[in-house]
Amino acid sequence: MTDTSPPPSGRDTLFDDLRWRGLIQDSTGLDELRALLEGPGAAFYVGFDPTASSLHVGHLMQVVTARRLQLAGHRPLLLVGGATGQIGDPKESAERVLNPPEVVAGWVARIRDQLAPFVSYQGANAAQLVNNLDWTAEMSVVEFLRDVGKHFPINRMLAREVVRARLESGVSFTEFSYQLLQANDFFELHRRHGCQLQFGGSDQWGNITAGVDFVRRRGAGPVEAFTTPLVTKSDGTKFGKTEGEAIWLDSELTSPYAFYQFWVNTDDRDVAHYLRYFSFRSRAELEALEKEAAERPAARVAQRALAEELTTLVHGEREMAQVVAASQALFGRGSLAELSSATLRAALTEAGLVHLDELPDVVGLLKESGLVPSNKEARRVIAEGGAYLNNNRVSSTDAVVTPADLLHGRYLVLRRGKRSFAGVELRK
Repeated sequence: MTDTSPPPSGRDTLFDDLRWRGLIQDSTGLDELRALLEGPGAAFYVGFDPTASSLHVGHLMQVVTARRLQLAGHRPLLLVGGATGQIGDPKESAERVLNPPEVVAGWVARIRDQLAPFVSYQGANAAQLVNNLDWTAEMSVVEFLRDVGKHFPINRMLAREVVRARLESGVSFTEFSYQLLQANDFFELHRRHGCQLQFGGSDQWGNITAGVDFVRRRGAGPVEAFTTPLVTKSDGTKFGKTEGEAIWLDSELTSPYAFYQFWVNTDDRDVAHYLRYFSFRSRAELEALEKEAAERPAARVAQRALAEELTTLVHGEREMAQVVAASQALFGRGSLAELSSATLRAALTEAGLVHLDELPDVVGLLKESGLVPSNKEARRVIAEGGAYLNNNRVSSTDAVVTPADLLHGRYLVLRRGKRSFAGVELRK
């Protein structure tokens, strides 16, 4: 059922907090879910299929929700789909490309490591990483058809929206069977680990309820489930991407600086929702922050709070400090020399990094970097005192760059006025 009732006025329990934050979209039963969440620690699971070498911000909703449940005393089973990742849930457009098992196995290992910082593996409700390949690989085709397939009416499977969308163009039995594998995961986790609860994104509701029904058909249970809402952007663009590129949790794929900037650039219309979804600040703190943001939107206090909290959570305090230092230094409010080479390069890449084999004079650099359209305009900007090299004002139109000016032996930071800057990297 979908939770359409108004949120409660208090924040006395985990259930109330999840509802206030808008994190419960569908559930197998609100009363049953409340009883489970407010009872003694229950084992729950959330799954992540390895369809790439890293998780991205689209997975953060599930990651931070798992963290919330563990902080409230429940026990996380973080499932990395070594089996389901080889097949893939049906897409509405076309068949998925099936990745080789060895590639999927490598992704499983990387995603396991990536999940580790978000939960605790110590204590009475210690998190546990599980892989559905452990029980799926040993099952024969006959066992799968007899013990799992027998419990799934075809008419109900065909009713899934994504399956209906593919009936005309065709859907393979491989992708069609994904729902059975995911449902069996819930049964196996219930049997092996006493799992009582599954949650996931709203696009997984059909698969999740199939799992709940399968557990009950096998005479097990009771088990419950809920989904979190689909995260959207008010401007209609897809959440989790910027300029068409995914925002990854892996720092080698998306730098901490770019990760921070993604959240800082959140639309004013979205930031309150995102804070409730992703922040671990209390309700009182968030309501105060929302009020301050409404009164002073230009200050972007809500966006900075969101960016700082999530960058720290994903990349750690040290990287967060470097990111903030870079953001300040690029606009002349800190020392560029104190930035690491990786942080400086990431920040300049976001701004626009030009690669040169040799360095012209400063007039030429301003033009090559795109900060001015011509050498004539560069001279005018310098003459008016609006050009900066490494945060030092350029006073002469004849100024040249020396090796001592190169940051980390290869970078230059150019700025026009207070807010327009660009980077230059000398190829070696």
